[in-house]
Amino acid sequence: MPAGNRKNRTRTFLDRLPLPERTFVADALRTETVGGMVLLAAAAVALVWANTPLSGAYESVRNFHFGIEALGLNLSVAHWTADGLLAIFFFVAGAELKRELVVGKLRHPGTALLPVVAAISGMVVPALVYGLVATSMGGTWNGWAVPMATDIAFALGVLAVIDTHLPSALRAFLLTLAVVDDLGAIVVIALFYTSTIHLPALIGAMLGLGLFFHLHDRRRVHGWYWYVPLALAIWGLTYASGVHATVAGVAMGLLLRVTKDGERGRRPAERILHLVRPVSAGVAVPLFALFAAGVSVSGDTLGDVVGRAEPLGVALGLAAGKALGVVGGSYLAVRFTRARLSAELAWADVIAVAMLAGIGFTVSLLIGELAYSDPADLEQIKAGILLGSLTSALLACLLLKLRNNKYRRLYEAETADENADENADGGPGDPSAHDR
Repeated sequence: MPAGNRKNRTRTFLDRLPLPERTFVADALRTETVGGMVLLAAAAVALVWANTPLSGAYESVRNFHFGIEALGLNLSVAHWTADGLLAIFFFVAGAELKRELVVGKLRHPGTALLPVVAAISGMVVPALVYGLVATSMGGTWNGWAVPMATDIAFALGVLAVIDTHLPSALRAFLLTLAVVDDLGAIVVIALFYTSTIHLPALIGAMLGLGLFFHLHDRRRVHGWYWYVPLALAIWGLTYASGVHATVAGVAMGLLLRVTKDGERGRRPAERILHLVRPVSAGVAVPLFALFAAGVSVSGDTLGDVVGRAEPLGVALGLAAGKALGVVGGSYLAVRFTRARLSAELAWADVIAVAMLAGIGFTVSLLIGELAYSDPADLEQIKAGILLGSLTSALLACLLLKLRNNKYRRLYEAETADENADENADGGPGDPSAHDR
């Protein structure tokens, strides 16, 4: 292709990723997919455990308290998993966002606009759907933020179960969408679910973050034995300040250095993500799900979801609002920018992934616990989350199955060697790849 044509080439929406980006995304997806499978298993165990004669034991374990009373950290098991283990999850989310902003697809404003607009629209529309449904039935706006979040691990677990051949760029879009979504959720938690602020503890947490940045970015100090105690101190001070402790996780993730250590060195953020992501996806998030997803499921529970304003608003916000928001945001980004949908993809593919975005399990449960203090109301909200997420997953599976032949053809086109030249058609050795 002539240089002038390459220069004026229209940026393609959800087109192929460069090889380094594809390698990193594939590594991330492999780990998150395995974590998603573990998360699915943990959620299933929680539901079975809470709906058997052993439900009393489940409640006893979930409500068992331990910790250091003098520091205000004598918390229940459920509380530890929500405030403690999920900080690891948000640390990974913050680090992934930092990498995308510095060296990933989000470093280009034109490219970043696409998933960011889709993510923002995918948060605003579910909140509006919740509000319209809840208020029209005489309910309140209390749970407006519950259907805003996407559970990337759960979504990728669903993909693993149905074994599709999604193009890597579309999977990358889902991953980027969820990372921006997680950042939006943590901003909502920090701004709207912080009732009181203990200023000395907050100042201490900020000084700790400053020390973290100084050691990691300025002095380039290595060694986990420096950072683990410091991270625990920052987490404890954030918790004591009244700000939700998961904010500490995303703040430390955003402070990680992405630039390489030397010309041939690895990026510290990628090295740390490689170590921490399995802990997040395989331990932290599944344990949170185990002690948060245990809802008593009965005809009365499902009747309450359909018949009561807030739970129905949550379910419809996830199942309908998320899909409308993500697809609508994507369409607006394509309609009003120079970006175009890849010739290899159809809007049906985007709709299927938008339905996956309606699986709001982990963060939705967390926000639900923050928004509703009454146990009876919380149980109904959890049932609404489960119903909305399950509906989204089933509809996404149906759409993905219908598109499965298309995905398989895309996969085979990427890996086939029809020219017998030892290079996959469409790969680095195929000159035509640059013209697609």
